[in-house]
Amino acid sequence: MPSVNKNARVIVVGGGLAGLAACVRLAEQGVNVDCFSIVPVKRSHSVCAQGGINATNEIARQQGYSEWVHMDETLIGGDFLADQPPVYEMTHWAPKIIDLLDRMGVPFNRTAEGQRDLRLFGGSLFKRTHFSGATTGQQLLYALDEQVRRSEAEGKVTKYESWEFLWPITKGEGADKKCVGIVAQDLRTMQIRAFPAEAVIMATGGCGLVFGKSTNSVMCTGGAAARCYKAGAHYANGEMIQVHPTAIPGADKCRLMSESARGEGGRVWVPAKIGDTRDPREIPEGERYYLLEERYPKYGNLVPRDIATREIFSVCVDDNMGVDGKNQVYLDLSFKDRKELDLKLGGILEIYEKFAGEDPHEVPMKIFPAVHYSMGGLWTTFTPQQRPADPVQDLNCGFDTVTGMKFGAHNTMMTNINGLYAFGEVNFAYHGATRLGANALLSCIFDGLFSGQGVANFVKEAAEPVADIHQSVYDEAVQQEHFKTQKLIDTAEAGHSDPATNPYQIALEMGEEMTAACTVVKTGPRMEKAMSKLNELQGRYENVRLADGGMWTNQNLSFTRALGDMLTLGEAILQGSINREESRGSHYRPDFLERDDERFHQTTIAEFNPTTGKPDLSYKDVIGGMVKLRPRDYGRTESEPKAEPKEATAKV
Repeated sequence: MPSVNKNARVIVVGGGLAGLAACVRLAEQGVNVDCFSIVPVKRSHSVCAQGGINATNEIARQQGYSEWVHMDETLIGGDFLADQPPVYEMTHWAPKIIDLLDRMGVPFNRTAEGQRDLRLFGGSLFKRTHFSGATTGQQLLYALDEQVRRSEAEGKVTKYESWEFLWPITKGEGADKKCVGIVAQDLRTMQIRAFPAEAVIMATGGCGLVFGKSTNSVMCTGGAAARCYKAGAHYANGEMIQVHPTAIPGADKCRLMSESARGEGGRVWVPAKIGDTRDPREIPEGERYYLLEERYPKYGNLVPRDIATREIFSVCVDDNMGVDGKNQVYLDLSFKDRKELDLKLGGILEIYEKFAGEDPHEVPMKIFPAVHYSMGGLWTTFTPQQRPADPVQDLNCGFDTVTGMKFGAHNTMMTNINGLYAFGEVNFAYHGATRLGANALLSCIFDGLFSGQGVANFVKEAAEPVADIHQSVYDEAVQQEHFKTQKLIDTAEAGHSDPATNPYQIALEMGEEMTAACTVVKTGPRMEKAMSKLNELQGRYENVRLADGGMWTNQNLSFTRALGDMLTLGEAILQGSINREESRGSHYRPDFLERDDERFHQTTIAEFNPTTGKPDLSYKDVIGGMVKLRPRDYGRTESEPKAEPKEATAKV
């Protein structure tokens, strides 16, 4: 029997839901945890999640819903690009996760009978989304943070807030490469130091800032994932970027208007007559075009996000029917009862009124799509496990046996680097080509609780104790990061503003180009043009200059460092999009309109080539076997009105 490392330590990078759930599981298993977060954990981007978390319960079962149906919805929603065993396991753990969160004190909305209330969400005709008003992410994050604080008080968890992850420390090469810690920097004192650990969990979220303006928080650069990618971790399905259909466009960023607004009855419409600029309250029902309801009569406003986004984009850009002649449509809740709205959607209605200056109780909201989520991320693996089908949970399954993941397996959500794991949005595993709304919070918490057990077992039973690793491994990693930092600091010039070498100007141009070429609609020629622009920006980055050379809370340094990583990650995203010559989920190409299962029912794998600095792409077959491939059909009709098209100049 192998000896157990009782002093094992795990580093969790990221203080959002995936990271905190991992801390809870690891501390429960007696593993010491260091939790790093670039911001205070209660300011992690998970706090911005609004609408809810999906899971079946007894009320949903009475509708004919089940864990199996939840899995099926997730797979077809993702256009069958996700491996099926992880999705099976996530959806079947969902009811237990909700029960656990309830016991932790999450204030879920309740029915008059005291049951947890459910709301409709995109991609389903069943009510199966649990929610806490329109601030569900905040409530879940705070509840998990309370549990982590208890472990902090017991000495099991140490938080490092305002520390930035710089690099994974690795030992060995090829198949023998293992992660044995990280290098991080205190963003207040600017101290750089190494932190040893038997395993490292990346839980750093998405990469919205690659696209400039998005619904993501401004620290969601994708920099941490890019650093792991450059260190040898594979990056999967980078081309699958979700554009949320409803957001408030802004000069600084886009602010999410949750899918819960449509789940609670919100209707998307534009004036039926082009050029009608009347107050929306004066436009009668018969002169309104409810585009999603007319084009998708079965699902209406609850079609998956990529479909709603394309229809809104089309009605504004192709049909020239945008509100006030602009790229915007109405999201209307003004006909709903004010008291009921405030109970269920008060959080987002306050956001809209604050930033748009209009009361959505009285006037329809003006919204347009915005970059929101990355289905792609660090490539991870798992151990499949067959088991008998459960007649209750697997209602409508049709199989005697099913295949999930082995609980506690050492490799559960481990990257190709031994000991380096990826949880939450930074992991590619669960959402395929489009994430269904309210599956994000579920996948994050599921990863922390389910996959966290595998990490605990790995560091106790299989990992090399860090006490046996020579100090030079850590010293060399710190020296490498000191050199990179000093190289940037040496460029500092007070008041520097030359656009060619200004990091903020380079980032602005990158975001505009990536958004225009690689979001709602993609074509080969436009993406090739974007690749040329990206390569130009990479060349300009080589001569980038900082405006601040100080070594105390230097945010200019942190941003500029992340910019180089965003340019690297953006190239992997763009190259994957160019190579995938099909339309699948959020990846829509008018030059290749059909889904091509023969060539592309495969996961894109990007490997960073240190010699060329470019991504080398390969493909792995998607693991299926339970749900058969079928057309992704939500019942679109062709009855929409047409107008004279204008030039496609819309910007997300």
